[in-house]
Amino acid sequence: MSEDLLINITPQETRVALVIQGAVQELHIERTHSRGLTGNVYLGKVVRVLPGMQSAFIDIGLERAAFLHVADIWEARSGESGNLTPIEKMLFDGQVLTVQVIKDPIGSKGARLSTQISIAGRMLVYLPQDNHIGISQKIENEAEREQLRSRLQSLLPPDEKGGFIVRTVAEEASDADMQADIDYLRKIWSAIGAAARSKPPTSLLYQDLNLAQRVLRDFVNDETNAIFVDSRENYLALSEFSSAYMPKELARLQHYTGERPLFDLYGVEEEILRALGRRVDLKSGGYLIVDQTEAMTTIDVNTGGYVGGRNFADTIFKTNLEAAHAIARQLRLRNLGGIIILDFIDMENAEHRNAVLAELKKALSRDRTKVSVSSFSALGLVEMTRKRTRESLAHVLCEPCPACGGRGQVKTSRTICYEILRELLREAKQFNPREFRILASQEVVDLFLEEESQHLAMLGDFIGKKISLQVETSYHQEQYDVILM
Repeated sequence: MSEDLLINITPQETRVALVIQGAVQELHIERTHSRGLTGNVYLGKVVRVLPGMQSAFIDIGLERAAFLHVADIWEARSGESGNLTPIEKMLFDGQVLTVQVIKDPIGSKGARLSTQISIAGRMLVYLPQDNHIGISQKIENEAEREQLRSRLQSLLPPDEKGGFIVRTVAEEASDADMQADIDYLRKIWSAIGAAARSKPPTSLLYQDLNLAQRVLRDFVNDETNAIFVDSRENYLALSEFSSAYMPKELARLQHYTGERPLFDLYGVEEEILRALGRRVDLKSGGYLIVDQTEAMTTIDVNTGGYVGGRNFADTIFKTNLEAAHAIARQLRLRNLGGIIILDFIDMENAEHRNAVLAELKKALSRDRTKVSVSSFSALGLVEMTRKRTRESLAHVLCEPCPACGGRGQVKTSRTICYEILRELLREAKQFNPREFRILASQEVVDLFLEEESQHLAMLGDFIGKKISLQVETSYHQEQYDVILM
């Protein structure tokens, strides 16, 4: 299927949209002031070792200390027995070590680290502490895998100490292309080593490519038709980068000069707005409800107005099949990760359940991020996980509602009226002012003047004080103050 990559660049942020057959499938946003950290290499300093959790907190110069688990310490796995060496036998407070970010800070959690450094190139991933040659799992033909391994080994000297992982794009690469990638990766590792010897602890030793450069390195494949860049300055910079490291992709790179904004032309702005909503409408008339929480994401499938098909079971089956494709797209579009629970419409027919599950797995096969899908549970739910390496689209673009604190709902004006009445009674028992003044939203004041006027008057008589009302237009419905005059 034909793919287009749209790169919208402004001084404050870079946005990338992957469009397949006219539909936006992925959105990536990188802001200048909060650029992602995954792939960066730091000279970390151990702040605290926690033997009970077999982990440690590492200071890498960020606001929050980063997290290092024993399973992510390369030296812990070097024993012949296969058992992990206890973390307290390898690390101590104040120790300085080279670490790499493998997961960005998410919410209140700090970055996750590893001591096994990996540096990604166009065709290869370099593992300087390993001596293993691995092949991408997406290359399934065993003969082709062995051929690639042999080709790479022939390019390496006998005393090579590092290891490599061959990426999918290396299938069409020449020996010269692979050799250039090897030299480029070794040069980066040499620079990291030199920086580690000369810089103080908590220093940044290596920063991964920016989003636009990573697009050229990681996203482009044989199905990519064109890469449109709407900034001339950045188009020239990307052309120079492409010429140096991936000349074959230079022909796909195009400078977009149209009058309409690039994202408007392809309908990406509208797609972003839809991706921030809970409801996703299906063409058949059914719809999804997507609810994202800190613990997990739930996706509920509903038939809505769809009544097609020969019978009700057929209607449910067709809605679930359509939902399977929509779910796979929404996961990529919104970058949802962690535990995901899918609540398809109940199907009694086992063949229908198997067909829907197969369709879901097929739709997820194009996902660049690692996913794992279970079968239908006894409750008719599908549990799955999707690796979370960066914030979701909603967490990047939005923040909790100041009115409801992220609950997704607000107290009614009547509830607030009754809270204010209780607050007035509490204040009257402690203080003896001349007057109480209520500052509240228009909705709350209107209710006090109309339906709740009798209760307000009764309370005023009971406490023996005047109660006045004042509208504060800047207050949201839950916000109020009781002023002692």
